[in-house]
Amino acid sequence: MEKTLNSNQITDNLRNTSLKDIESVYSELGSSLDGLSPVEAAQRLKDHGPNEITYEKRSPWYVYLFRSFLDPFILILLVIVFLSFFTDVAFASQAERSWITIIIILTMIMISVILRFTQEYKSQITADNLKDLIPTTTAIKRKGSEASEIVMTKVVPGDIIHLAAGDLIPADMRLIESVDLFISQSALTGESEPVEKFADAKDDVANKNVSDLGNIALMGTIVVSGSAKGIVLQTGNNTYFGSIAESIAKDVGETSFEEGVKSVSMLLLRFMLVMVPVVFFVNGITKKDWLGALLFSISIAVGLTPEMLPTLVSTNLAKGAISLAQKRIVIKRLSSIQNFGAMDILCTDKTGTLTEDKIVLERYLDLEGKENERVLRYGYLNSYYQTGLKNLLDLAVIDRANKRGIDEALNVYKKIDEIPFDFTRRRMSVVVTSKETNRELITKGAVEEMLSICSFVEIRDEIIPITDQIKEEVFEIVRELNSQGMRIIAVAKKDDVPDVDIFGVQDEQDMILIGYMGFLDPPKETSVTAIKALYKHGIDVKILTGDNDIVTKKIASDVGIPSENVVLGSDIEELDDEEVYKLAIGTS
Repeated sequence: MEKTLNSNQITDNLRNTSLKDIESVYSELGSSLDGLSPVEAAQRLKDHGPNEITYEKRSPWYVYLFRSFLDPFILILLVIVFLSFFTDVAFASQAERSWITIIIILTMIMISVILRFTQEYKSQITADNLKDLIPTTTAIKRKGSEASEIVMTKVVPGDIIHLAAGDLIPADMRLIESVDLFISQSALTGESEPVEKFADAKDDVANKNVSDLGNIALMGTIVVSGSAKGIVLQTGNNTYFGSIAESIAKDVGETSFEEGVKSVSMLLLRFMLVMVPVVFFVNGITKKDWLGALLFSISIAVGLTPEMLPTLVSTNLAKGAISLAQKRIVIKRLSSIQNFGAMDILCTDKTGTLTEDKIVLERYLDLEGKENERVLRYGYLNSYYQTGLKNLLDLAVIDRANKRGIDEALNVYKKIDEIPFDFTRRRMSVVVTSKETNRELITKGAVEEMLSICSFVEIRDEIIPITDQIKEEVFEIVRELNSQGMRIIAVAKKDDVPDVDIFGVQDEQDMILIGYMGFLDPPKETSVTAIKALYKHGIDVKILTGDNDIVTKKIASDVGIPSENVVLGSDIEELDDEEVYKLAIGTS
């Protein structure tokens, strides 16, 4: 079986592979575009093991049952049961022999153990059933056959995977071919917007996160649009997803609740170790009845032990677990409920937790920063008529236009051609015509790239040449909108369009900049109420997100979280745990 790599080795390997040409990758993995032979694939499956994450594999039922007996109070009660057997049964006379004490204590033990065992084991089964909802097959090309659906656990390094929209990426892969490939990495980064990946991307990997590598697709991410072929680099625990799973699955030690129970148990045990021998010897010496002294000493031990406490604790924790289950929360460890209730700091994600995880078009403005439906109209025609991926921004534009009744423009305009989006240009264009106007080229995209192709601007219905001062005014408005948490794209048009059927990138020049569109992932209505309730109960809230600091500060402010101090990932990479703790105290 192949040796498991650590997280640093995994990320270094992915970065290095992203820089290599595909032929070198084929050579290293002993594969080709035709894929592995069935014999070689079978051998690699033996060498590397199944393609599955094993760090948190479910333990057998008897392991959960055994763990349920490891509660310190339970162990003390078992010792008392053992001693009571000798005093109440084995060494007692026929007339004094009694099983009542043993039966009562064993009943308390079994109630506590059964409650803990059933709740934790049932929760683990529920969590595993949720994992089973993930798709289990992927399209693999093997030598001598076409690509066919094969169980994901049988994927091995060197396999050639065919990807299409909706596919779950089964392992860490280097892309070989790609066509308009957009991948959702929300499972890894928390960000809802898909990212475009390219087989021929060449990245400066020095300071890049692995998820930002343009030609690497990571296990657990999902193809939103487009298609691709890729070669598997690593599987199972040796994937980037596997390294994350390893860090999560590491033993976090005892909870504060478990430490408290253990502390009380040890205190009682120390009392017993002191009191029982003292009572035994004093009673034995004074009364000369050593058997009676032993029985009395054991009675002292029983009296010092709160037999009902384990049952009461387990019952209350189980009740809490049932209450949370009714709110669709799975509790895998009963003792975590007390920790949950005793928290004083809550660290939360932003996207989808505090926000709706749904991009909405918040503003559509002319170049003076005033709302202008004409900008929305042109943006709508561009988003509607493009045939590539309709990403979250396009869907937001279409939704807003439909609500404003601007979709009637489809009755007026007819599409002639389009110039698809690509990562280099960071813009896309459509050519439309209508009875009232000649052909128009409508382009939308990133502000910087749009300014590079615009020679004119439209201000108050007047078209004038663009100047450095106008560009600076544009950037000033964009910075202001960014400070409000919005993502901005620019909209431009061109009236002087040639009478041809096919258009290309060369036509995107001498454009007229007409305005901006601002997009926002708005906070949930329930977030403000929840944050207020947390602060009311003395719980501080921290946001952990992969989004930029400007957007995060805006969302934090909207939901009622102080956002004066923000710490970036680059600020804490070199700090130890104590320094991170001190830094986190004063940040949001």
